[in-house]
Amino acid sequence: METDSKIESHLQDKIEELRNNFPNTQDLYAEVCVLLFFRHGITPTANRLYQLVRKGSMSAPAEALGKFWKDLREKSRVRIEHGDLPEDLNVAAGEMVGVMWAKAQGLAQESLNSLRADAQTSIQEAEARMKDADSAREMAQQNLQEATITIKNAEFRIGKLEQAVAAEIATRVALEAQLTSVQQDRIEQQKAMGDARRDFSSELEKLREALKMTEERHKAVESRALLEIDRERTIAAKVQRELEKARSSATDATDKLRVEIGILQDDIGNQKQRNGNLEGELRAVNILKSQLTAELNLERESVIGLGSQLNAMVMKIEVWKSKAFDTQKELESLISTNKQRRSRKIRGAVV
Repeated sequence: METDSKIESHLQDKIEELRNNFPNTQDLYAEVCVLLFFRHGITPTANRLYQLVRKGSMSAPAEALGKFWKDLREKSRVRIEHGDLPEDLNVAAGEMVGVMWAKAQGLAQESLNSLRADAQTSIQEAEARMKDADSAREMAQQNLQEATITIKNAEFRIGKLEQAVAAEIATRVALEAQLTSVQQDRIEQQKAMGDARRDFSSELEKLREALKMTEERHKAVESRALLEIDRERTIAAKVQRELEKARSSATDATDKLRVEIGILQDDIGNQKQRNGNLEGELRAVNILKSQLTAELNLERESVIGLGSQLNAMVMKIEVWKSKAFDTQKELESLISTNKQRRSRKIRGAVV
């Protein structure tokens, strides 16, 4: 069924064609009345006619409309004019043909209205379903965008955490390097002390004579060396404790970061799964929209078929008119035959 805008456009196109074929104002208004009433099932009014044609004064469409209704009433009642036909038979035959024509016209109009109503309902339902599909698709796209933003935020946090882990690892490596350096210094000091002790033993005999003279100095040197050794041991122990503490802190931080990374990775997995579900829903919505578009196209093709059915109904009306005309001819032939028989009887009686 055509929408109001399409009907209006179709009327304007037809009226422009009629303007070229009917330059007379009254003839043009009469043809527009026929177009509205018989082609589109619209009851013509003077205002409607003037809005469509815009020609002549306001009295022109009113006059044309009055003539149209008068002609229609005349055509709805067929009169059989014959001098020898009884008046009752004249009236009965005319009313019979008029009723047949009016009945055919009423049935065609009812069928047209029913087809239009059914087609309009189907199109409205298809349009409503398409709007629902569009709304669902927009919702799915919005959810997909939100999920994408959440994934990006999670990936950003993971990057920050990975940077923090890298910094902790670098700190631990630096402390381990420092501890290695301290241990190397200790080894070198111990080696130097061993060398000094060996040298001291080799020189012990040589210095035995001077032992008394250098004993005090030797004790002072030995005391100082022991103090240096104890100090180095204290420093090494302190560094070892700090390294152990740093290792423990780095291990705790690493474990904590690993737990947070695991949680974020689980969140990312869930978000990606939800993203996949949303994409699946979006594809389903697009498929539904394509199906609804196909259904709408089928409904439009059905409307074209309804137009063909309307043309067929118009042709049926013409057939009924032809049958009515043939009935009138048969009645006239019957009257003529009766007249001839009556004339022959009268002539026979005279002879």
